[in-house]
Amino acid sequence: MELLLADAEKAHGHLCAGQILGVRMAMLGCARLGIEEPRGRDRKRLVCFIEIDRCATDAIGVVTGCRVGKRALKLRDWGKMAATFVDLADGRALRIVATETSKQKARELYPEIENKNQQQMRAYREMPDADLFLEEWVAVRIDAKEFPGYKGERVACSQCGEGISYERWVERDGQRLCMGCAEPEARYYQPLASGDDVGRGDASAVGAQPAAVPVLVPRCECP
Repeated sequence: MELLLADAEKAHGHLCAGQILGVRMAMLGCARLGIEEPRGRDRKRLVCFIEIDRCATDAIGVVTGCRVGKRALKLRDWGKMAATFVDLADGRALRIVATETSKQKARELYPEIENKNQQQMRAYREMPDADLFLEEWVAVRIDAKEFPGYKGERVACSQCGEGISYERWVERDGQRLCMGCAEPEARYYQPLASGDDVGRGDASAVGAQPAAVPVLVPRCECP
């Protein structure tokens, strides 16, 4: 486990309680499915669904070798410290969720450690799986277009002209629209109106930045 924790620390930038939970969760999932070398000879057997976009997500990717770019890591951001490990070889799937009692048990094990993160890091290394996780065998349906290696049709959006892959379009009135054009109020960005103050540089340039944009610096939220 220590080698995997070192790899997780390198990938994530630091080691924290969430990283340890993620490493152990992924190790448990692979063990239950009988996947011995997820980053080696078994690398095409596993797909992971992760239910949170926090530190554990990076650790699970390190242990399993699953990556978003390989279409083997699927994020379903439900805000839960949970993940489902799917064996493509036989269709078995195991969902693992961190228990709500693990933090209290960490306090009971090491009350002398005042720093909460350090306390949990030490305890999570040692606690048995049954104290850290709940396990449930589940059924997961993965459409063909969601599989790693799927080759699908590529079309251009009828409105903006941008290319769309993997059938991520909406058909409406005989047109194929990208998600942004189909539901403009729901997209994560909003184009700047022409004439807006774009600050430095060429105001007519596509993608020019506004003069002042509030920036929140990402930081780890580990306990």
